Amino acid sequence: MDELNQICNYLPIGPDLGTAGQPGPGQFAALRAAGYDLVVNLAMPTSTGALPDEPGLVAAQGMEYVAIPVVWEAPTLADLERFFDVMERARGRKVFVHCALNMRVSAFVFLYRVLRLGVPPDIARETMHRIWQPDGVWAAFVDDALARHGLAPALPDNA
Repeated sequence: MDELNQICNYLPIGPDLGTAGQPGPGQFAALRAAGYDLVVNLAMPTSTGALPDEPGLVAAQGMEYVAIPVVWEAPTLADLERFFDVMERARGRKVFVHCALNMRVSAFVFLYRVLRLGVPPDIARETMHRIWQPDGVWAAFVDDALARHGLAPALPDNA
């Protein structure tokens, strides 16, 4: 577990879901040793610290790799739906989701937990806020996704 805590902004959400910023090349072995078998990357290939050979590094550890590049300045509901699809197919597996700093991921995982897993927004929000409190385009994105499902804004400042 100590090795996992060395990954940028590592935050386990539960026994089968971990989130973080970009792992270093040598940190995928620790993820595999911790039981993760699917790595989902929401960062752009041009994000700071991105690893061009990440799919190969993940495969070398016997894990599956899925990339859903989310543009920082313009997350879309299509990105979110693709993420939901990947997460639904991965039920019962141990999934590690990362981006550059765990900011995209914390927002997407918040929405997944609330909209797909039925976690109360207050509980899911508390976890998201351990990484950051979305503002600007990200606050609008989160609130829009919630509104499309008939839920109130996630962030009181945006209500």
